[in-house]
Amino acid sequence: MVGGEQPLPEYGACLLGSVNVAKMVKNPFSEDAYFDWELFKETVKVFTRMLDNVVEINGLPLEEQREEIQNKRRHGMGILGIGSMFSLLGIKYGSEKSLELAEEIAKTLAVCGYEEGVELAKEKGPAPILEPQGNRNKWVESEYLKKIWEINPKLKEEAISNGCRFTHHSSIAPTGTISLSINNNASNGIEPTFAHHYYRNVIKEGKKTKEQVDVWSYEMLLYKEMFGTRQIPESFSTADEVSIDQHVKIQSVAQKWVDSSISKTVNVPTDIDFEDFKNVYINGYENGLKGLTTFRFNPDVFTGVLVREDDLDSTIYVFETEDGSVFKVKGSDMIEYDGEEHNAANLFDGIKEGTYGRY
Repeated sequence: MVGGEQPLPEYGACLLGSVNVAKMVKNPFSEDAYFDWELFKETVKVFTRMLDNVVEINGLPLEEQREEIQNKRRHGMGILGIGSMFSLLGIKYGSEKSLELAEEIAKTLAVCGYEEGVELAKEKGPAPILEPQGNRNKWVESEYLKKIWEINPKLKEEAISNGCRFTHHSSIAPTGTISLSINNNASNGIEPTFAHHYYRNVIKEGKKTKEQVDVWSYEMLLYKEMFGTRQIPESFSTADEVSIDQHVKIQSVAQKWVDSSISKTVNVPTDIDFEDFKNVYINGYENGLKGLTTFRFNPDVFTGVLVREDDLDSTIYVFETEDGSVFKVKGSDMIEYDGEEHNAANLFDGIKEGTYGRY
């Protein structure tokens, strides 16, 4: 089993958790705004212990899965909200300052995590696979961990003596659902904010098509609460404003400190030509990325879960009725059909994909 952000061995399980770095910003939207490093470090250490406890109550259905997770006790701690965090600090996503901060956050998470992992090994014992000294010595000399020991040389000696509570600690996942549902729509994973106002298509019981729901970004909601306006400051970034090179660079600096893997999506224009699209992946390969995903709004296929208002407004959908009549509407138009009101794009998708009326 392999996940994009957590490569796994046979019967491996994907135990993930993310720290909302937007919550670490103090005095947002001001000249005195800063990232609270001490709060971040303390959160990482407490969260490391929490994820270790989850291993004990993993609830996995197969014995082989339970043996695998108990043997290595691996988990994947990541971050979310970095795009929102940059906006709160007045930093443009993809700028040199953002690259420096993104790398420092990933590095701090990694070092603090392994410091706590070795401490946990002293208290509760290491991951069983690290009990044999031979295995432990090989693990300690891994290329990734050498970077951790360079920052904290004493930790290497303690790891050789005591082992570590887990074999892997970090993984940056997409975090789309948790960013929206429990973090007030902070930007997901290591991504820029998708848009400060957009629509999310959700399945609602009893509805014949997906329902379009208005969504505002975390920073936009906070900005309105503090200043009473939704006028977007210049320092705010969105995914469509970030260049392909900036997307790639953010991932390349962060992934140095990720011992599993990392999820990153590059938003590309609907009308991108093949050569430019190909170069996205060539750019990623040349920068040594572990993996790369692209998102292109394509109304000819399906609308998708997240949709920007301007994409819907600029897309024309053609409907043909049973009597042969043809009419054209914008994707954002609302249509009365079959006793319900539907968003035109979602109605078109439902009929074309054969999902109409199945929800």
